[in-house]
Amino acid sequence: MQEKGTISIHTENIFPIIKKFLYSDHEIFLRELVSNAVDATQKLQKLASIGEFSGELGDLTIKISINEKLKTITISDKGIGMTADEIKKYINQIAFSGATEFLNKYKDKGEDTQIIGHFGLGFYSSFMVSKKVEIHTLSYQQGAEAARWSCDGSTEFEITKDVKKERGTDVVLHIAEDSEEFLDKYRIKSILEKYCRFLPVPIEFDGKVINNTHPIWRKSPAELKEEDYKNFYKELYPFSDEPLFWIHLNVDHPFNLTGILYFPKIKSDFEVQKNKIQLYSRQVFITDEVKDVVPEFLMLLHGVIDSPDIPLNVSRSFLQSDSNVKKINAHITKKVADKLSELYNNDPKSYQEKWDHISIFVKYGMLSDDKFYEKAKSFCLLKNIKNEYTVLEQYKDKIKDLQTEKNGTVVALYTNDAEKHHMFIQSAEKKGYDVLLLNTLIDPHFAGFIEHKIEKFSLKRIDSDTIEKLIEKEIKPESLLSKEQENQLKEIFEKAINNTNMKVEMVPLTADEMPVTVTIPEFMRRMKDMSRTGGNMNFMGTLPDVYTVSINTNHALMNKILSLNADEDKIRLAKQSFDLALLSQGMLSGKDLTDFIKRSVEITLN
Repeated sequence: MQEKGTISIHTENIFPIIKKFLYSDHEIFLRELVSNAVDATQKLQKLASIGEFSGELGDLTIKISINEKLKTITISDKGIGMTADEIKKYINQIAFSGATEFLNKYKDKGEDTQIIGHFGLGFYSSFMVSKKVEIHTLSYQQGAEAARWSCDGSTEFEITKDVKKERGTDVVLHIAEDSEEFLDKYRIKSILEKYCRFLPVPIEFDGKVINNTHPIWRKSPAELKEEDYKNFYKELYPFSDEPLFWIHLNVDHPFNLTGILYFPKIKSDFEVQKNKIQLYSRQVFITDEVKDVVPEFLMLLHGVIDSPDIPLNVSRSFLQSDSNVKKINAHITKKVADKLSELYNNDPKSYQEKWDHISIFVKYGMLSDDKFYEKAKSFCLLKNIKNEYTVLEQYKDKIKDLQTEKNGTVVALYTNDAEKHHMFIQSAEKKGYDVLLLNTLIDPHFAGFIEHKIEKFSLKRIDSDTIEKLIEKEIKPESLLSKEQENQLKEIFEKAINNTNMKVEMVPLTADEMPVTVTIPEFMRRMKDMSRTGGNMNFMGTLPDVYTVSINTNHALMNKILSLNADEDKIRLAKQSFDLALLSQGMLSGKDLTDFIKRSVEITLN
């Protein structure tokens, strides 16, 4: 038997298209060929299970080998094999009328194209790295003859009889000069470990089976123990800390989805890494770019998702967005919400201990998904500076008796740095006010979000104004100074400060409050914080800081300043008290700090 012919493509440009367009990453060829070998093996197993193949299955291990001398890579399986007619059908008849139609028809299409081998394109990826490809194959069918197919990358092929004695297929790649990197066994080993480490049929390379054929996401949760999940996490991320907890996905209707998502420990906002979730299709690694399948706020999770129902474009490297993807996305969101709710309700103390690590997931999810917010408000925690926790939906009720303004708005006070804001916190605690700790990068956005969601509820950072103005009451202290004295003081401080970005205000506070307080208004500071963390308000970063300087008209120091005879002495003492306020905020440095220290020494000596 010998036959020559032309592959049914009406253009000779198909191979450049395959090489340059379909597969931007040339290493994909090995994934495609091994996947085809797995398909052939599984088909034989299926035929045996339904009684259509009665022979011995034998050892079904797929073997990959390199011959450096001949410059070949061989992928061998013991699956169903092919007859010469089947080669013609599955390999030769790529019936495209031309490159343009091919691109238009399959570039963005999801339907049926997730199984590339269906069109023979998976096999043709071998020409990305080969100057010649041979197939040696023997069908499982009784009395079948072995066949050999060869092609040099043109549209011409040759089919002859072959001497192959064992059932299955050997694909031999004669590696092109520009792809000889793939003759390195370490390169091949790394590709196999990346794409094939969980394939369901044993894959052998360099004398060793490189894959786990029964990964735990394919098992029932009832079969698994806590250690199984932890060990699998170590297998995926060998240098990571243990995960906090995990969610086992196992759905067969209305779509097929399995997988395990782990909540990692996040030590700081700067350690957040995306692209840690691996997407598989029937245990074949596809990508770690899963932004369409997994909600944006869960991209910080780690783990594995496996679904044959996720549509892929013809190169299997990019996801296609369709109704199935949206359903899977929504299902994952629901599963995460249910798991978090279950953890909080079953063991609130343990949940609180994990909160610092998981708060970014929960808050990010509430910001980005209304359905998630509705569930999460019952397990989203607010932590105060005393490490006491309250569920978001209950916090307003907790503080309303003391922290309601005269207009009926309940004000939650917060700090992002309890040490730095100690003086302000002390003032709040004197009045019995609760102070929250909101110190992550997402919190400026989260604060504005929950103000919008919760009626007549406001968040104010503890250092954004004096305590009397943070929560304004009907009754407030009266000034012990006359209007004339207040005007004199204001003029003295404005001269002492000499800065148009410092707005001086006379404020009657209790006598034990600080004489001078420097604050930045909540709105201005929050907008700048959001700008720094990507809040689409980058113009705020270019504006100068505008501060409020609150002069406590009831402090004894104010009378002392007014009682001095010389204007120079009045300005000097006002400047000293202003610098003290700056120092308490960590805002005094350089020459201003040096001058303050010298002035302090002089005042002490006098």
